Amino acid sequence: MNTNKDDTGNIIYLDHAATTFTDPKVLETMMPYFTENFGNPSSPYDMANVSKEAVDSARQQVATAINADTDEIYFTGGGTESDNWAIKGIAFANRKKGNHLITSSIEHHAVLHTCQWLEKQGFEVTYLPVDKYGQVRTEDVKKAIRDDTILISVMLANNEIGTIQPIPQIGRIAREKNIYFHTDAVQGIGQVPVDVEALNVDLLSLSSHKFYGPKGVGALYIKKGTRLDNHSHGGAQEKKKRAGTENVPGIVGMGAAIEQATSQLEEHAAHMKKLRAQLVEGLLLIPATHLAGHPEKRLPNNVNVIFEYIEGESILLMLNSYSIAASTGSACTSASLEPSHVLIACGFPHEVAHGSLRLTLGKENTEEDVDYLLQTLEPIIRRLRAMSPMTPKEQRE
Repeated sequence: MNTNKDDTGNIIYLDHAATTFTDPKVLETMMPYFTENFGNPSSPYDMANVSKEAVDSARQQVATAINADTDEIYFTGGGTESDNWAIKGIAFANRKKGNHLITSSIEHHAVLHTCQWLEKQGFEVTYLPVDKYGQVRTEDVKKAIRDDTILISVMLANNEIGTIQPIPQIGRIAREKNIYFHTDAVQGIGQVPVDVEALNVDLLSLSSHKFYGPKGVGALYIKKGTRLDNHSHGGAQEKKKRAGTENVPGIVGMGAAIEQATSQLEEHAAHMKKLRAQLVEGLLLIPATHLAGHPEKRLPNNVNVIFEYIEGESILLMLNSYSIAASTGSACTSASLEPSHVLIACGFPHEVAHGSLRLTLGKENTEEDVDYLLQTLEPIIRRLRAMSPMTPKEQRE
């Protein structure tokens, strides 16, 4: 029934947007760089050269995966760092040109909180609305542009509802106006094609642990000629833009993971879409249930549904008792009692948005996993609604 296992036994893991496991083949590639090949890439001797060559090789793997040049890839500590660097770096390096930024109202908090911090530093930010499916309208982008706009940042695909944004079109608008364009593509690798040329982006953020690589390592694509402040100062690592000894095992793992993810993309996406269709069909049989996000223009592994009259946290606790791991939204804000800012932006009322459940599939999930989830979830929803004072009489048992 279940192929997702950890030390506690069998578990149905349906939270791959939060993190994936490190693929065994990826881990095997990493292991020598914890032990015999542990040299610092910046040192002058042969053992260090082994590490340096490994970092160079991984940089090539990342560049190839997104159709970039190797000298446009900068390794970071993850997606949040990449987002922060891209936005703050552009803002401060181009402040003489302007102090206005544009982003969307449904970005990951790594982008939203960075923009909010910049507002305290004197920058101005426009937060674009989205339609009911969580998609940015290109006409709104055009209307928001000012003479002093220096950056547009819109995510490739939303981490909560899976909606894919019209990034190539927004990129063309930015190019015509000579405005830098950044996209948070953390959820995209291994799910949809990610090509920096086709997307028309100047900066693009990645995070290894979203595509079966290790945690604590990511990358930022910076198009040649982009004016960007350094991330940190110190040594000469990452072409003097991000000082600090490289996380060699993590970088090696990211290279191996992104190569594997992109080479298997079509097969993986087809498998995900099949399971997603099965999952959506079963979930929507439950009364007063709504699919959040675009019905078609969404990540193949993402399903976000809203159950009226009940709380998502209660659903998660009960699913956990049946060894099912899921989420109500972003893992980065799972401790918050506030409803999802993404669902609110899509027009769902606060009391309805509280009943969200995000299910994100992975490569080891099976049809049997989906069947088990559906069989388990339906009575949980009935039980919770029977206890909820918000539930109409006709919805109670």
